Amino acid sequence: MEVIQKCCASMRSIRIRVDTKACKASNGTKSLNIRDRSRPFCWHNGCVPLGKVAWGLLVAHDGQSTELYPGVSPKGGYLMQKRFIVGSVLVGSMAFPSFAEDGSAINLVDTLWILVAAFLVFFMNAGFAFVEAGFCRSKNATNILAKNFSVFAIASLAFWALGYGLMFGRGEGLVGVDSFLVGEAANNPAPNLPVFAFFFFQLAFAAAGCSIISGAVAERIKFGAFLLFGMIMVAFIYPLGGHWVWGGGWLGRMGFHDFAGSTVVHSVGGWAALAGVLLLGARLGKYREDGSSKAIVGHSLPLATLGGFILWLGWFGFNPGSELALDDNVPRIALTTGLASCAGILSAMLTAWIIGGKPDLSMIINGCLAGLVAITAPCAVVSPAGAIVIGTVAGILVVFAVLMFDKLRIDDPVGALAVHLVNGIWGTLAVGIFAVPGYVDGVTGLVYGGGARQLGLQAVGVAAVGIVAFGLSLGFWALLKNTMGIRVTREEEIGGLDIGEMGMEAYNGFQIFSTEM
Repeated sequence: MEVIQKCCASMRSIRIRVDTKACKASNGTKSLNIRDRSRPFCWHNGCVPLGKVAWGLLVAHDGQSTELYPGVSPKGGYLMQKRFIVGSVLVGSMAFPSFAEDGSAINLVDTLWILVAAFLVFFMNAGFAFVEAGFCRSKNATNILAKNFSVFAIASLAFWALGYGLMFGRGEGLVGVDSFLVGEAANNPAPNLPVFAFFFFQLAFAAAGCSIISGAVAERIKFGAFLLFGMIMVAFIYPLGGHWVWGGGWLGRMGFHDFAGSTVVHSVGGWAALAGVLLLGARLGKYREDGSSKAIVGHSLPLATLGGFILWLGWFGFNPGSELALDDNVPRIALTTGLASCAGILSAMLTAWIIGGKPDLSMIINGCLAGLVAITAPCAVVSPAGAIVIGTVAGILVVFAVLMFDKLRIDDPVGALAVHLVNGIWGTLAVGIFAVPGYVDGVTGLVYGGGARQLGLQAVGVAAVGIVAFGLSLGFWALLKNTMGIRVTREEEIGGLDIGEMGMEAYNGFQIFSTEM
């Protein structure tokens, strides 16, 4: 590596040729052998597309080997020294892989990108907190904010101690069997990344599942019961489906495709939330004696809108980051993610407008989130046009799903079930319909001549993960209900959880108390 970096730093005209057995850097009589690795200079699935430009390097691929030309412009010809000096510094420090103690190649550019993506996903916790608080009444705002703030801490410790090992530990059975109490020796499915970078990225996903639950059980859940279930969720329930799909388990080997988590993250969170809502019951005053529902309006649409924007931004770390490398797929994944969300916004707005006579901002926000949830599984395998169709259907589904759950007397204050559960299922099935052949080997959708095979695999995965997630969640919620209790008292619910559970008001001096349920 020293010879290569010196050559790049001095901007000399060298050629580096990489094959699957060795790497030789030739500059006059100098040469350097690097141990056999499948990914040292590879950006995706062991190969580099022709004309790939990475930090000032033009990368060519002839099917047998990869050639890197430091300082060569895409149009041909060596760049002038003064124009290449910045690029040479970046090349010398980042473009070439570092080698970990076990000999694996760590790509520093990929690592930087994944950390940025992980930070974006982490910031989604603020988005969940604001959306939920805005859609709920002001007397419960402190409680909701505290839940979302605290649950990441609970999730972090639970995922570090148990969840990561069950999800990504070695083993092809139902769960992983090692890598608990994550350290340097933990199993790492992404050899181009340091294990701690991969862990933090996955941790941010795990915490998102708990935030989904928070909104559905809001305004009547005990604070301690929610945090305890959040720990159970991240330590035991979430890792099961994750191992089956992403950790080398049976669904992934079978061909089930969930790129960034429509099922693994969102549906699992939705199933856990549904189980909790069923055992928790509706909020006081939500349903009248004749069975009709009463609208309980949130206190701050501006706060909910801000949360929606934060979640929208975070999703551009959620989906593109799941590539686990900075390669040609990332811009396309970002595009499909954005198009689906925009289509979801418009279709939800129009659907609510037609049904209710006016555009509904809460449905507009949830339409955006529905489109994002739906595109999460297929974002890497569909075309831009396919993404628009998926997002459009998601926006329509979220409106009708909110109305459906209301008719079933399943009280969800923020629409989390309609967004994450319903559209997590839809997005996962959409892979089997709209997947473009060639993006991922063996994954071809129905409309592209792939037949019903992939759609069938997607349905099997949805059902398997859903049954286990819902069953385990129902059992754990029932255990908590019969031991510590999961619902606050009637007096606390009427007075507000801010006072009853937290002992403080979100808007001190401005709170309007009421005995209205």
